[in-house]
Amino acid sequence: MISTLLVANRGEIACRIFRTCGELGIRTVAVHSDPDENALHARVADRCVRLPGATPAETYLRGDLIVKAALAAGADAVHPGYGFLSENAAFARAVLDAGLVWIGPSPEAIEAMASKTRAKALMGLAPLTDVTDADLPVLVKAAAGGGGRGMRIVRRARDLAPALEAARAEAASAFGDGEVFVEPYVERGRHVEVQILADTHGTVWALGTRDCSLQRRHQKVIEEAPAPGLSEDTERELRELAVRAARAVAYTGAGTVEFLLAPDGTAHFLEMNTRLQVEHPVTEAVFGLDLVAEQIRVAEGAALADEPPPARGHAIEARLYAEDPAREWTPQTGTLHRLAVPEGVRLDTGYADGDTIGVHYDPLLAKVTAHAPTRAEALRRLAGALERATVHGPTTNRDLLLRSLRHEEFTHARMDTGFYDRHLTALTRAPADLLAPLAAALADAHGRSRFGGWRNVPSQPQRKRYELDGREHEVEYRHTRAGLAADGVRVVHADAGTVVLEADGVRRRFEVARYGERVHVNGTALTALPRFPDPAPQRVPGSLVAPMPGTVVKVAPGLVTGSRVEAGEPIVWLEAMKMQHALTAPVSGTLTALEVQAGQQVEMGALLAVVEGDRQDEPEGARQ
Repeated sequence: MISTLLVANRGEIACRIFRTCGELGIRTVAVHSDPDENALHARVADRCVRLPGATPAETYLRGDLIVKAALAAGADAVHPGYGFLSENAAFARAVLDAGLVWIGPSPEAIEAMASKTRAKALMGLAPLTDVTDADLPVLVKAAAGGGGRGMRIVRRARDLAPALEAARAEAASAFGDGEVFVEPYVERGRHVEVQILADTHGTVWALGTRDCSLQRRHQKVIEEAPAPGLSEDTERELRELAVRAARAVAYTGAGTVEFLLAPDGTAHFLEMNTRLQVEHPVTEAVFGLDLVAEQIRVAEGAALADEPPPARGHAIEARLYAEDPAREWTPQTGTLHRLAVPEGVRLDTGYADGDTIGVHYDPLLAKVTAHAPTRAEALRRLAGALERATVHGPTTNRDLLLRSLRHEEFTHARMDTGFYDRHLTALTRAPADLLAPLAAALADAHGRSRFGGWRNVPSQPQRKRYELDGREHEVEYRHTRAGLAADGVRVVHADAGTVVLEADGVRRRFEVARYGERVHVNGTALTALPRFPDPAPQRVPGSLVAPMPGTVVKVAPGLVTGSRVEAGEPIVWLEAMKMQHALTAPVSGTLTALEVQAGQQVEMGALLAVVEGDRQDEPEGARQ
């Protein structure tokens, strides 16, 4: 029996595994990088071991250090979680060689399936080698790992080489393996997967299907179980293929077999993930199982029942990310002041109130899962919970999640992997709640004297400016003998934390919380802007600045001051939260300054380079 278990991972998945260990009476051991010293997973574990360094390559991808940590902490088992080394056969073998229990499939099964190229060969498939125009569009994918890392869609032959280079770099950084391959890209396909669970006695369970078609940048956003709208024949085919894949490699433990369903219903094998998936909570909800507990029991030698428990109802999960849609979805950092969801839904997170969201790791804040007897009820429950959730801190994708869940294509289960290609712009430009800035201004004005400071005339309108969804909004209010007032609405109540407004006969309550210049009004996040414009000098034209804090992983080869560059040409590659972002020349012209080098850490807004534009790029009025 396992008595002490180390999780070779961090954040949400480490906390989730520790929760099950606590229920089973198993002691827990965490490992942490230097930025994660005070992270939630390090705080909740019974024991903790430091991995010196900050980047994944220095810490969570160092299998040798993790094995030493397990032995030093007295662990007798290791659970890899997902990502990092979870599909690394050498790491699994090192754990076993150290006399520890590995919570996962055998190293041989990982070797056979963890590499997508080897998995395809096992299934009688082969990647594309000589790509021609007739093969386009194609998909470049990392052979190891998942989560959309090292993945690029290529629609033009000339874009293939740079896509391969970028995918290799991103895959090497995320998984320690830079192998990539090319396969056909199926337009308007559905991403459907089958959860499997196998023991050491020859039993393999196929725990239904999941639909993970809503993806942005190849990163899953919303998942559900079972996959809606599949015929009985398709369901049966997918389950049989998944079981066949598991038996082919004598698989044990939890794993997932992924498929792409073409519009005509044809199933294309994608890969087998030899680990627990991020979206496993939806399967747990539908089957009433704890998959982590089952993984541990299988590793201890327990046998599964002949048949899995029956499926009940429908579950949907949404991933809440710290990212800003108004700034091209760049990852966001800062303090998470408050995170809470209503009762009745499941919250999986690696953060607690007051924790810092750093730059080194995935921007996933939390997963919210709803389960109900029907899909429509689960959808309504999840959307309602997200709408009422308290998320105070960096900008998130919550509005995107809400609008996606309520979009007609999703509610009618007509979605595919191109959903966001078609609808992202509309989903991120929905009308903002313009009463939110007014509520913020009224809460801020509460308690101020009508005759103090700059208010020379009590009835003179006062103005406040806020940034909302990347746009500036100015609101006006007045101090009157009866209290605060604003045109077009009735101010029923206003204090520092609560504002009640009545507009067009409808009364609404706004809860207001302020953290410096950041203001949260119900589910709307605002930034209070200064009353007067900042007199500080602006950047010179052609400046390239960091859109987020991160690490410079690469500067374009051969680029020096005086080099000629074209608008849109990559100059610097910045890595933040496990994603690489190519930052391009803002104009065509001459590089007059290059302020960074590979390996350098930069803050958001830091000057990276300056390009002096050609005269034809200048505004007409600037020419002499």
